[in-house]
Amino acid sequence: MFNWRIVVALSVLLGGCVSLDPHYVRPGSPVAANWPTGPAYAPAGDNGKGARELAWQSFVEDERLRKVIEIALEQNRSLRETVANIESARAQYRIQRASLFPQVSADGAAERGRTTTGDIHSYSLEAGLSAFEIDLFGKQRSLSRAAFESYLATTAAGRATRLSLIAETATAYVTLAADTSQLAISRQTMESARRSMELTQKRLAVGVASAVDVKQAETIYQQARVDAQTLTATCAQDRNALELLAGTQLEDRLLPDELPAQNTWFAAVPAGLSSEVLLDRPDVLEAEHTLKAANANIGAARAAFFPSISLTASGGLASSDLSQLISKGMSVWSVAPTVTLPLFTGGTNTANLDYSQAQKSLYVSTYELTVQTAFKEVADALAVRGTIQGRLEAQGALVTAASDSYTLAEARYRKGVDTFLNALDSQRTLYSAQQTLISTRQTEMANVITLYQALGGGMGAAESAPAVPLAARE
Repeated sequence: MFNWRIVVALSVLLGGCVSLDPHYVRPGSPVAANWPTGPAYAPAGDNGKGARELAWQSFVEDERLRKVIEIALEQNRSLRETVANIESARAQYRIQRASLFPQVSADGAAERGRTTTGDIHSYSLEAGLSAFEIDLFGKQRSLSRAAFESYLATTAAGRATRLSLIAETATAYVTLAADTSQLAISRQTMESARRSMELTQKRLAVGVASAVDVKQAETIYQQARVDAQTLTATCAQDRNALELLAGTQLEDRLLPDELPAQNTWFAAVPAGLSSEVLLDRPDVLEAEHTLKAANANIGAARAAFFPSISLTASGGLASSDLSQLISKGMSVWSVAPTVTLPLFTGGTNTANLDYSQAQKSLYVSTYELTVQTAFKEVADALAVRGTIQGRLEAQGALVTAASDSYTLAEARYRKGVDTFLNALDSQRTLYSAQQTLISTRQTEMANVITLYQALGGGMGAAESAPAVPLAARE
């Protein structure tokens, strides 16, 4: 009796005996082995692995911000789109991989008729496979590998989107805090200017000040008033942007009150000495998996030049009596192999191979550019980190000096030993210095976030490993 299980097993074993994929070698790193050094860069003394292994929950030390990020990871619609794309890529890989196995089906048939000699009854039960292509030259396995690498690329893109969402949410939170602090300073300056304006009006009434002093005092008041109105709108827009990232409305208790004087919201991010850490960045991994997929497509294009063997086979039982179909039925079987040899394709196969090779060259360049871009992002962030403390110290000293200058200038004006213009200039200088100090603090905190993202933070092995079928690792 024909055993179709043997046919299935042999067809699977015959498939994939040969792989025509080019041997994959990761392109050489197009950047320096170590980070830049110089006056702008602080010396690094860590091993550089901490950024990847630093989970975002440990990186974000502020409890309210951590809660906002958790909400964003659950509710953000862009991240949901990314997750759907990953699931789609996984399904596409499973579809492609299914072509490596025969599709076995079972059919039952019954026929009844009448001739001049009497009634005719026939029953049959068959199982078999139809037009299964034996993967003798590895074409289907190459396509399966390409689909698998595309799935991994999509997974890496999903991790990059997740990391980007964390960074964008944290940056939006810092921006809202900074603008809230700017608004508070504008209101404080407006109140101080109002008191100065009232003082000059009283001095004008008793003849010891001029109308010019009153109008000069009013200028700083009106400027602070304009800034306060503008920043009120800006803070509302900042909240809208943060809630868009969060994917839902946020409670007031989760919003920042002001920007802290010191960075107490984020942990320090170790950068290390070696730029090799960039190879584990999600976007770099995405580019490499895309390159590997293109490499596998070359193998599939090469296999198209060789013969393809398809197999149709069936086996089963037939009987004229339904009740005896299983016990006494007649064994029937058929095997029909087909060999197809491409003789003339009008250059299609050659063109497909040229296209696949050109695509690989394209993705090599894309991979190298991604690494170079990543290196620049880290180097830029390190340059800011190496100089930001000096800027903060200098700006803080400037605010202190401007505050003292304003206090002295105002006291001298009140005593009538100096003009109001000097007091006005001192107040403007203080106002500008306070605004710049907040902007510098914002830059410091935003740079910590940027460095964490640029180093691929939180993408350690445990978190970054995708869930894939075990057989896919063949």
